[in-house]
Amino acid sequence: MFSINLDVERMEDLLNLFGDFDANIKQIDKEFSVMTTQHGSTIRITGEPENVSGAKRVMQTLLSSISKGESVSEQSLDYAIALVRNNLEQTMQEVNEADCVCVTARGKPVKPKTVGQKQYIEAMRQHTVTIGVGPAGTGKTHLAVAMAVKAFRSKEVNRIVLTRPAVEAGESLGFLPGDLQQKVDPYLRPLYDALFVMMGAESFQKALERGDIEVAPLAYMRGRTLDDSFIILDEAQNTTPEQMKIFLTRLGFNSKVVVTGDITQIDLPSGKSSGLVTVLKILRSVEDVAIVELSDLDVVRHRLVQRIIKAYEKYESEKKR
Repeated sequence: MFSINLDVERMEDLLNLFGDFDANIKQIDKEFSVMTTQHGSTIRITGEPENVSGAKRVMQTLLSSISKGESVSEQSLDYAIALVRNNLEQTMQEVNEADCVCVTARGKPVKPKTVGQKQYIEAMRQHTVTIGVGPAGTGKTHLAVAMAVKAFRSKEVNRIVLTRPAVEAGESLGFLPGDLQQKVDPYLRPLYDALFVMMGAESFQKALERGDIEVAPLAYMRGRTLDDSFIILDEAQNTTPEQMKIFLTRLGFNSKVVVTGDITQIDLPSGKSSGLVTVLKILRSVEDVAIVELSDLDVVRHRLVQRIIKAYEKYESEKKR
């Protein structure tokens, strides 16, 4: 068996790397089929040469993040492993150096956790229209709302407008009780949730009452021009090409538009084209429009979400063959 040593200067870095009950090291050992032991400030990794090299590179990547004040979470550990397997660990430095987007109501900083997320945020900063496409759990809506709240707080815009198509995800909800707002609320709940996290329930409610924040179904957008606004269209894969065109042409002066969606989760009736799929072809070369495609590497939810996405991708590719 092959062994290699890795020296760690600070004991607190070593504790952060190992995690509670050595959970992080146990995960690395499992992923690379190696055995890791610690003697003082020295880590010893034993196993097959290629596996030992991979495990060491993961630890070095994590130690680099720790040295910049980052803690090792389940997500950052999984991301470091994925980067090493794809020989992309050098890009972790880009994530570590990324600026905070905004601070939530509970004082938690919102930062990109992957290179793809960092590119997504930069695109929103630099372009008038940004289209973010990717699987569930990649932070498309969360980061877009964070950017909207930041722009609103700094008075770059006077209003936040969030919208999504009222399309049922494979089940009929029937006739919902209540007035029109109560009928569409279930479709808009994820947008409310994201705003609650960023602003706090009280601040959000006050802004909503003043008209500074508007959360509405896509059907409400027809015939409007939205100036001085940060506008987010969520679940855009469930728009028709006509709805997408109507939405994009609502753009007014000093406004930003962010379109988010996942083209693998289209809930439109069979035979209907997705406005998101169409717009990706139409606007790809248009100036001041950015298209950011996130992948399973950018998933920041539970590690099982990433595995589920990969399993579905494998199934779909085999089905096509």
